[in-house]
Amino acid sequence: MKPKVLFIDDDYDLTELIKLMLSKMKFDVETANNGIDGLKRAYVFRPDVIVLDVMMPDMDGWQTCQRFREMTDVPIIMLTALGSQEEVIKGLNLGADDYLVKPITADELAARIRAVLRRVSRSDTNGGKKAEPILSQGNLVVDLDKYEVTLDGERIDLSPTEFKLLAVLMKYKGRVLPHEFLLTEVWGSEYVGEIDYLRLYISYLRRKLEKDPSNPTLIHNEWGVGYRFG
Repeated sequence: MKPKVLFIDDDYDLTELIKLMLSKMKFDVETANNGIDGLKRAYVFRPDVIVLDVMMPDMDGWQTCQRFREMTDVPIIMLTALGSQEEVIKGLNLGADDYLVKPITADELAARIRAVLRRVSRSDTNGGKKAEPILSQGNLVVDLDKYEVTLDGERIDLSPTEFKLLAVLMKYKGRVLPHEFLLTEVWGSEYVGEIDYLRLYISYLRRKLEKDPSNPTLIHNEWGVGYRFG
């Protein structure tokens, strides 16, 4: 089955061009030219990935991203001309899984779409390698088969990216994992230089798992190198 991509951008010519090019790359593509229409199309189309522009009239990409995150965990890629670090962090904080700055080639967009699809695939959680179905550290338990995390017996809701990052950290418990290794394992080789992504998701995990996120006891920084769990 072809991966289903919903492309939302107010530039009609761009949406038609992207649809044509991604279709040739074996994607099933639906388009919308504003946020409201995009929300409606998503309900019917049920995309596997959403590619979303920021600067749109009426409901901009920030608002649209928030609305999507209220109803679905489908991966969202922000595609925009706004490329400052603050805007990238804002997009990720709102729930986007990736942030690309225009102009971008169709090949690069396709590569990023495939990368986020790999990340959310449960079968890829362990890098395709056989692993113990249960990972634990004290009262923290990760069940890879059930795709479930519990802390002190209470279920903790994690996004697909958060879950995969935690699973990789716990799989190599006690070892210092370099930034590049974690980025490749969790996001894919296309993201090897995106250390801000890693820092942001480490902070998400600490807020959800640590009693005092400012003084973590589970996920430790190894300054200039990477992170260590346990």
